[in-house]
Amino acid sequence: MDGSRRSDPGPEVSAPRDAADSPPSSATFVQGAAGRPDQPAPAARGRRRRWPVLAGVAVLALLAAATYFVTTSSPPKKGGGSRKSLPAAGLPRASTSRVRVRKAHRRVDVLPAPIKPIFPHALRGEGVWKPTGPKVNGGPPVLVTTFRSELDDPSIVAYVAWFDHTRTELAYYPGGSEPPNAAVRGPMMVPYDQRSRLLATFNGGFTYTDGNNGSADNGLTNEPLQDGNATLIGYRHGRVGIVKWTGGPNVGPNVAWARQSLAPIVWNGQLNPDLNDNPDSPQWGYTLGGVPRVPRTGVGIDRRGNLLFVLAADQTVITLAKILQHIGAVRAMEFDINYEWHTLITYSHHHGLGPKLVEPQSQQSPTRYLVPDNRDFFAVYKPLPGPVSVPFK
Repeated sequence: MDGSRRSDPGPEVSAPRDAADSPPSSATFVQGAAGRPDQPAPAARGRRRRWPVLAGVAVLALLAAATYFVTTSSPPKKGGGSRKSLPAAGLPRASTSRVRVRKAHRRVDVLPAPIKPIFPHALRGEGVWKPTGPKVNGGPPVLVTTFRSELDDPSIVAYVAWFDHTRTELAYYPGGSEPPNAAVRGPMMVPYDQRSRLLATFNGGFTYTDGNNGSADNGLTNEPLQDGNATLIGYRHGRVGIVKWTGGPNVGPNVAWARQSLAPIVWNGQLNPDLNDNPDSPQWGYTLGGVPRVPRTGVGIDRRGNLLFVLAADQTVITLAKILQHIGAVRAMEFDINYEWHTLITYSHHHGLGPKLVEPQSQQSPTRYLVPDNRDFFAVYKPLPGPVSVPFK
């Protein structure tokens, strides 16, 4: 066995059009101007001797006010503003070919196209996929990249991971307190015996109480699944998908694991029309401080059945959905939000296990999920032969 998954990704769906915010309209500013004072009559020169000095002071004040108004009211410049580079992600050497044929195994590798930049002038490496760790069966199982996602604010960077469904195997693990009930609580971290094949980890979705978001492992229900909820699901034959759940509270025997999180935000390549930017939305999540924009994460499935994971700061659920749509997700769902919980970690194996946080995250350590954690999470592994199951040892 070569250890790779060759499952059928299912019927392909036409890739959605690129989504980007419309360019901001150019602001128009009125430049302040001052006329020259009238020449005083000879009889009045003594009384009005200070007028030229006062007029000069007025001109300077008007110019200063106009300058302040322009510099504080102008929208960010298109094409990058003050950002000159993007944060480094992945290994230095990028994948250079979308399609590679390896004659020894007669296998065609279809890698994702670079993400199309939203800005007319891309920064170096913007949207270019890079590997993160060891190859699996001669190819990259995990790729990451970064790109600027909004014309209105060039400082916002989206961090994106792509997982090859033929070279990876996912497992869902309960944490210490989420889900509240677990059929098997397990180690609440990546099991020691599985770390030699560990490729990546990332955070789970909204808690069970925030929308009746059920879950299951190895055919056993943790919390009952809710019909209609978006469900990231791993099948025993190796395929991963996002579905609108209709199966009742329990999973069937063909399901290795399942995790629900609210309603879908992208379906068939289109944004959910019920999305809104309410910071106190019972449907899309309450934000810390009641502000519309906070760090948000989401997962999507591309038209070939590969999994996408996205995280970005300063997001509404609408802008998060647009990112997922832009990078090629035909189905997508919102995962955890706010400052503390977002986590995407990749692992190298050069000198033991080397965890690396992909995004800036001051409230979490790269060793998160290598020690017991209260929140549930996903582990991405090199695949093993046979049906998929969640290993707890």
